Amino acid sequence: MAAALAEASATPPARLGVAVSGGGDSLALLHLLHDWAAANGVALSAATVDHGLRAAAAAEAAMVADVCAGLGLPHAVLRWRGWEGRGNLPDAARRARYRLLGDWARGQGLAAVALGHTLDDQAETLLMRLARGSGVDGLSAMAARREAGGMVWLRPLLGVRRGTLRDLLRARGVGWAEDPSNDDPAFDRVKARRALAALAPLGIDAAGLAATAGRMATARAALAHAAHALAQDCVSIEAGDVVIDRPLFEAAPEETRLRLMAHALGFVGSAEYRPRLASLQAALGAALGGRRRTLAGCLIRPRARSLRITREYRAVATLETRPDVLWDGRWRLSGPDSNGLTLRALGPEGLARLPGWRDAGLPRDSLIAAPALWRGPELVAAPLACVDATSPQGWRLWPEKGRQDFLSALLSH
Repeated sequence: MAAALAEASATPPARLGVAVSGGGDSLALLHLLHDWAAANGVALSAATVDHGLRAAAAAEAAMVADVCAGLGLPHAVLRWRGWEGRGNLPDAARRARYRLLGDWARGQGLAAVALGHTLDDQAETLLMRLARGSGVDGLSAMAARREAGGMVWLRPLLGVRRGTLRDLLRARGVGWAEDPSNDDPAFDRVKARRALAALAPLGIDAAGLAATAGRMATARAALAHAAHALAQDCVSIEAGDVVIDRPLFEAAPEETRLRLMAHALGFVGSAEYRPRLASLQAALGAALGGRRRTLAGCLIRPRARSLRITREYRAVATLETRPDVLWDGRWRLSGPDSNGLTLRALGPEGLARLPGWRDAGLPRDSLIAAPALWRGPELVAAPLACVDATSPQGWRLWPEKGRQDFLSALLSH
């Protein structure tokens, strides 16, 4: 594990977090990290997410707290109570888990959070994604180091089997909790686990699938560099929109075009995942055929020599924040006293109050989806619709991310 941590993080962080559920994988990680942190002068902190979905979860969190106390480590319990009984429960729980852990880590000043994913998790994930018809990105390995949500996530156990970790705990006399959902065939991961056991006689095992995922990750990196090279030549960022030079874009291979378009949609829409391949292909085909298309909360607007990806107004029509808060994950505002003011989309009604908006040189679609400053029903300022990007009242609006962020993210994702 020390080698894995060294590969994921060239210099040991001064402060490291670890997510511990109470299961065998994460408890083994906790003990291994405790030893490693002591040897490397790293301050280690642990956190357990209680999703509030099982009666035993609170007791498991308390068990982890006792283990951490015995190791002399600080421990926090993070509680999620956001499940409303609709949608994809595993996905909602996973998103909540990462959000809670990220907020906790930033609040504690931690450089990264370690997770207990194993080689078996890697193989099961690949099998589930095969079933969904995933392409190269979906079939690529989970990364040993990943930056997401403003936090660095480390997975130092990706080369270790689940059984090996339990053997380590038994040797140390450490017990662990078993989540009953791990045996519930209603969940895809359990189905994948059972399918792996059935496929083992054919030589299709966890180690082989994990190796395949690693090779797919290598292929993904090569494709990402091709998309990055294309983006350097044909992408500009204007008022938060991605503008693509159409002739250069159309001359590129289809895979590169799809990758670049998916990235543009994620950049504008702040999406965590790229769209499904079939939806992406259909939207891009329509746009190249001259038809406007919406996808992932964005509008693809074709012109003779360009494709412009802007935020879809409907995706932000009800979004309202304080003026000092990052809006839509993309925009920041600065200016005079903002008491009693809110930041929300300009919208068609707001644009109608600005007869000179065309002088700003931006498309109507971009402006109605851009943030404006409001006092109740009164439009106070619409900086993006002003020629000099600064409203007469002194308000200035600028995008959180620019072209360099767009290019860098192509490679880091």
